[in-house]
Amino acid sequence: MKKLTMFYDGLCPLCQAEIQFLSSRNQAGLLSFIDIHSVQYSPAKVGVSCSQALAAMYAQYDDGELINGVDVFSAAYARANLPFLAWLFSRSALQPMFRWGYRFFAKHRHAISNIFGPSALWLVNAFNKRGQ
Repeated sequence: MKKLTMFYDGLCPLCQAEIQFLSSRNQAGLLSFIDIHSVQYSPAKVGVSCSQALAAMYAQYDDGELINGVDVFSAAYARANLPFLAWLFSRSALQPMFRWGYRFFAKHRHAISNIFGPSALWLVNAFNKRGQ
């Protein structure tokens, strides 16, 4: 299975919670994460501007192949040993709903994160501490 680098919004608490959760399940080392607001992120190298990355989830395999949208979640969950979520996000019948949901979330991520982000981060941290 190819390694996958996910590009995420480090200013979004819900995004941070998702990345922390995936990081805690990354025993095989098949995932890496780059905050699009950090100096590690190079729009020119990746071929995706920061505004594009904020509008849709992007990731890149170690061979350079770029994926976006719902495909990122399915690939990430498979690499994090979450087979049910990987299967769920790969269902073509559900993908229109997931695409719509993510577009809505991306557009309103900071307002949604202000409401749910602190609780999500607390839950992920509690889950991660319990697993140590």
